[in-house]
Amino acid sequence: MDLRYGFDEMIDAVIETVKVNGLRSCYIRPIAYYSYGKMGVNPLPNRVDVAIAVWQWDEYLSSEQGIRCMVSSWRRIDARTMPVGAKATANYANSALARIEALKNGFDEAIMLNINGMVAEASAENVFIVREGVICTPPTTDGALAGITRDTVLQIAKHEGIMYEVRSISRDELYLADEVFLTGTAAGIKPVVMIDNRKVGDGNVGVITKRLKSMYEDVVKGRDERFLKWLTYVEMS
Repeated sequence: MDLRYGFDEMIDAVIETVKVNGLRSCYIRPIAYYSYGKMGVNPLPNRVDVAIAVWQWDEYLSSEQGIRCMVSSWRRIDARTMPVGAKATANYANSALARIEALKNGFDEAIMLNINGMVAEASAENVFIVREGVICTPPTTDGALAGITRDTVLQIAKHEGIMYEVRSISRDELYLADEVFLTGTAAGIKPVVMIDNRKVGDGNVGVITKRLKSMYEDVVKGRDERFLKWLTYVEMS
């Protein structure tokens, strides 16, 4: 898919869209898509257009006491079926099925395994576990999206001297973990206190999760000078 706009043009367009809408806090969703033209499964003759949506979004998966998850019966799509590393709209059908299943069964979110039975990710977030003071998250080769918030947490951990591993995680490790949390652009850092009706740790938000959540919020709100270079400021009128 060849965009008609360069990287800097896209950044400027996002900033301008936020300014025009007067939003001081919002979610940003740029979408590139094959536009009108010839119908069929070959979109190549059609023009590629871009839309930028911005809107105020209340807290995603809101819960100060932590959320309840289930391991979904739906498996994360495999890289041999779809490009799982792409944030593609079509891939969200897989996520939607898992999330709907979780909600209908009384849970807040779903955790998905890959076709080999290893932890991949949640329906719209990356998964982290904490065991004996070490945070662990699955590699992208296990089906996890290379999330921006996931990388942010790993960078914060590195700066703070918190040990971390990027490795495969089995289903039983979810049940044996001292702490579990999810990360995502909309979700931020969300503690998980129960999986499949089993308590995670003692059933409360863990110490390391609390620490990372607090530090992450300081970073994204510009309160940590070490990470100011990550931020793009929008001058509001």
